Parts: sequence; C-alpha cells; structure tokens
Amino acid sequence: MPELPTVPELLSEAVHALGGAERRNQLTMASAVAHAIDTGEHLAVQAGTGTGKSLAYLVPSVRHAVESGRTVVISTATIALQRQLVDRDLPRLADALSKTLGRRPQFAILKGRGNYLCMNKIHTGAAEEPENAELFDAFAISRLGREVKRLTEWSSETDTGDRDELVPGVGDQAWRQVSVTARECLGKSRCPVGEDCFAERARAEASQVDVVVTNHALLAIDAITGIAVLPEHDVVVIDEAHELVDRVTGVATAELAPSTITAAARRCVKLVEEQDADRMEAASEGWAAVLEDCYAGRWERLPDGAGPALAAVRDSAWAVRTAIGPVRPGMNAADPEAAAARVAALAAVDEVHDNAVRVLTAFDEPDPAKHRDVVWLADEERRGKLVRMAPLSVGGLLRSRLFAESTVVLTSATLTVGGSFDGLAVNWGLPAESAVSPDAAMATGTEAPADAGDIKWNSLDVGSPFDHAKAGILYVAKHLPAPGRDGLAQGYLDEIAELITAAGGRTLGLFSSMRAAKAAAEVMRERLDTPVLCQGEDATGQLVRKFAADEATSLFGTLSLWQGVDVPGPSLSLVILDRIPFPRPDDPLLVARQRAVESRGGNGFLSVAANHAALLLAQGVGRLLRSVDDRGVVAILDSRLATARYGGYLRASLPPFWETSDPEVVRKALTRLAER
Repeated sequence: MPELPTVPELLSEAVHALGGAERRNQLTMASAVAHAIDTGEHLAVQAGTGTGKSLAYLVPSVRHAVESGRTVVISTATIALQRQLVDRDLPRLADALSKTLGRRPQFAILKGRGNYLCMNKIHTGAAEEPENAELFDAFAISRLGREVKRLTEWSSETDTGDRDELVPGVGDQAWRQVSVTARECLGKSRCPVGEDCFAERARAEASQVDVVVTNHALLAIDAITGIAVLPEHDVVVIDEAHELVDRVTGVATAELAPSTITAAARRCVKLVEEQDADRMEAASEGWAAVLEDCYAGRWERLPDGAGPALAAVRDSAWAVRTAIGPVRPGMNAADPEAAAARVAALAAVDEVHDNAVRVLTAFDEPDPAKHRDVVWLADEERRGKLVRMAPLSVGGLLRSRLFAESTVVLTSATLTVGGSFDGLAVNWGLPAESAVSPDAAMATGTEAPADAGDIKWNSLDVGSPFDHAKAGILYVAKHLPAPGRDGLAQGYLDEIAELITAAGGRTLGLFSSMRAAKAAAEVMRERLDTPVLCQGEDATGQLVRKFAADEATSLFGTLSLWQGVDVPGPSLSLVILDRIPFPRPDDPLLVARQRAVESRGGNGFLSVAANHAALLLAQGVGRLLRSVDDRGVVAILDSRLATARYGGYLRASLPPFWETSDPEVVRKALTRLAER
C-alpha cells in the first residue's frame, strides 16, 4: 500500500472539499491526536466551540484505520452528536478523502442490544407484564397495546430495527415488549431467527468498518462485562468526555426493588416447582417489610433485619436458578417460545441474585472511604421503596479496562476545572498531571493510582476561535442576595424581566430546577411583551426550533438545555443562569464521594460539588457564542460567584469574557445589540 498523506495534508484537503476555512486550533488538535495514536500515549484535548474538533479527531482516526486495517471507536454522550457524526460529518469526510486514501472509508453506528427490535420476541409474542401492572389504568394499557401493534407492523418494514428510526416513537414500556437486554438474548447460534437479528447484523457491519460510532453507555458495558460488545480496536476517541464518569457510573448502578423480585419469581412459575417460586415471592415480601421501616437516604451499614432478608432473597433466587437448570441441546429448536421464556427468566433471577449479593457485601470493608459501592434507599412515588447501588469510583475500572487496552483520546469544549485537567483526570483513573501537590484548599484529594505509573497521558487546550472579551460580557448580579430554597425571590424576577426587555427577547433561561423554570416562565408571560417558551410544553427539539426561528422569543428550561442547545445568530443574545448548578446536597453518591476525598485530606466540596458545578456552568455559559459573529451577555444571578471563596475557582473554568457586576452597563449593552 502506498504511503498515505500526512494528517495536516488530509485535514487541509478535507477542509477545502467541505468549503471551510483552515483553522490553526483545528490543525493543532489534529496533529496532537495523530501523535497520540502514533505513540500510544493518551490525550485529553479541550477544544472550544467553533474549533471544528469533530474533523480534528476524525481525520487522524480515519487515516489510522485505513493504514492499519484496525477499527477506531468514536464514543459520544448524546444521540444528537452520534447522528451528526454518522449522518453528516463522516459521509462528507469519506467522500472528500476517498480518492486520496485509495478507497472510501467505511463507518457504522453501534448501539446496545436493547435499542434494536428482537424478532424472536415478536414472533413468539413473549410480552412481559408491566411491573406494578395493577397501577396502570385501562387507558394506559390500551395505549400500550396500540403501540405494541404498531411496533409489530413496523418490524416487517424496517431495515435496521433501530428504535431511533421509528417516528413518532413509543414509550419505554411498549419498547420492552419487543426488545431484549444482553442478558435476555438467546444468542445468535441458539436463536431461531438469529440470522435475521437486527442487533447481530449491526454488530457484523460494525466489525467490517473503519470507524464505529457508539455511546459512552455501550463503551461502559464493554468494559464492565469483559464481553467484547465492540469490534476489536486499538484507538478510542471519547467526545463529550466531561460526561464519561457519569455515564459509566449510570451503567454500573443497579437496584433491588421488591417489585422486581416478585416479577422475576412470576417469570419462573411455569419453569420450577411451585414452592420454589413461592419462596422467592416470600423473600420479596420480607425485603419490602425491611424497607418499610427504613428512611430514604444513604446507608452507612446494613439496617436491622436487612442481612437475613437479603440472604433470603439471594438463596431463593439461587434455588430457582438451579431448578430451572441449563439449556439442553435442541431445546431452542423444539420450542423457541419456551427457550426465550427460559432465558428471560434466568436473566431476571440472575439480576436479583447478583444485586442481593452486591448489597450484602457492600459493607464488608470497615472503612467507608474504601467501600466499592455506595448504597442508598430511594422512595419513589410510583414504585415505592427500593435500594440502589452505585460505584464510589469508576477510575479503577476505566484505568484497567479502557486505558490499559487502547490508546484513548478524550475531548470536549469543557475539560478543565479550576484551570486544570486534573479534576477530571483523577476521576478517569489517570494520574494527576501536576508535578507538585496542589494547595489543600483546591486539592482533589484523590491520589494518583498506585498502579498507574505506566499510564502516560498528555493534555492540550487548543483554545477557541472566539475573542470572548470582545464578543461577550459575563455579568454577575452581585447586588442580589444569595439564592435560597424557596424559589425565585421578587428581586430575581425583576432582574430577569429587565434583562429580557433590554435584549428584546432572544434569551435562553437556564434554571436549576423545572419548578423554577416554570415559575419564571409564568411570571414573565404576564410581564413581557415578547413570547416565552418553557421546556416540557413540547418536544425539546421542537421548542429549540421555535426559539431559533423567532428573534423575539425566549426559551426557559433546565438541565438538558444547559448542554444541548446550539443556536447561532441573533436569536440568542442573552443566557441567564438562575444559580450556580451545585448538585443536590442530599445526593447519596456525591456525598459519599465528598467524604471519601475528605478522608484522604482533600477538600471534598471543591473536588466533587464544585467540580460538578464548574463543568455544568461552563456548559451553560457555552450556549452563548456558537459562531464567530455571535455577540451577547451571560447573566449569572447567583451573587456567590462574586462573593464566595470558591467563586474564583468556578470562574477559572469559564471563558475569558469581559466581566461586570453593573446591571446598568449590561442593560445598555443588550439594548445596543437588539438595535443592530
């Protein structure tokens, strides 16, 4: 094979073919990614909006895949970015470089098995009873039936079986009737329709391509289970890397609810002796009785009676599993419906058994800071009381299963916290980059892993094409009192109304709770002459489109809008944040992580709560400038950003806007922008 052009040459060709302009930041990033792939050293790259980071990592990735014959995995946190890569960026790049590379690079998207229709489940009609079915009203059940019927009809029309291609979509309960988890799957060789399996076809396609686009959750499943869900690869690019720890934690979080134990027992009624299933249902009742006497919140130890109740759940589940027995040769072919029911039952019972063991063993280590799992009791309106378990840290998992196996490039517009990459690096399981011990007031409190000496990584901030100091103003409403727990005070509402009036609408309001967003929207509709939309009144994508189409419109919302809105141009000239987005002080997992840091002498508040807030704050502020021509104001109504000791730490994570706390200056600037 002739030697391929260099990454800078390929990037230049791609940029010109796509009608773009060459950017120094983009070239710097692409060269750094190429260097990481060549040397095997991991790389963290912060690339501000407008850098063109997708192309900066796709070009070296595609070149490596074509040259080596190895697949490169691209992992994202959001469906929107997956679709952008697969539907727009990769097809255009493949067309642009096919002649130079000697062939057209191939790519595919790969999702978890539960995202695809299961034809065996559809053919056998192996629908499952909804958990807490007695709580569903007749209308909901009839709607469920209509949705399942529609899915069954769609199964004969679709080429992919991919849930995201069904428009309009269906609810989760309906989708569960026609899909299976990895645990419930019979396996291609044992399934009667294995050759026509949508998930298997997607995996087979992914194994033959140069670039596979997936998500952080599937990447986590691949790492946690040790089962090769993804095709063989030697390079992983993680975009939206600021989300990685939360997504991996989400996949590794499990629960043990009385209703799921009962549901698992009922799945097995036809497969085991009656007394075995009854024993498991009795264990479920015993577990429910223990939980009834417990308060919601984090467990420091097993409550009284929990040990024997969990042992009963564990032992009854194991007895049922043993009674079901292994799948015998020829069983699938003789009765595929029975085989599917057996595998689904085994999966449900295994999950109950494993989660009971996980809670039972969670407190074996006497030092709480060394617990592998955080365990807490949740009390939900629909499902009642249940116990959840989540890993205290996922750093060890990522270090051993991700960084030790592949060359990893991590990128996002926001990776530095307090001006350093270390805050995220130690959570990823990488050694702290800083050669000197940080100030205790700013310490992460997380020691570099003892076995991480061989892990080498570099960091790079390629900056942004925006001149933040000239394009934007950061306004901190220092005169307002610190926000309380009783919703938005009158002074806050007055401030919001005055700012939006000066801006002539054009406002994205980002609130820390949906209650605050709805309350502010209700008041603003009475006080303003311009339209106000609020998240939840329509599909989020539709609301964003309406907002972008009318310059006078404002849009209020909560967390998903902090990260998912991309509206360049005059429709967005003002971003309002009602308060610093600290996590809930009663979040069991974050509290446990803070205490673990403090037990090692670090500052738990800064390393967990403030880092969490800094990343979200940077994401929210990043909604303002989406193109080099954008101008506007970010207004943060939380005076603590200017007055609290940690305010400087948080501001160090934000772009270098021109700063002021003078409301008159800001209102005049917004009025001038509105008149342009």
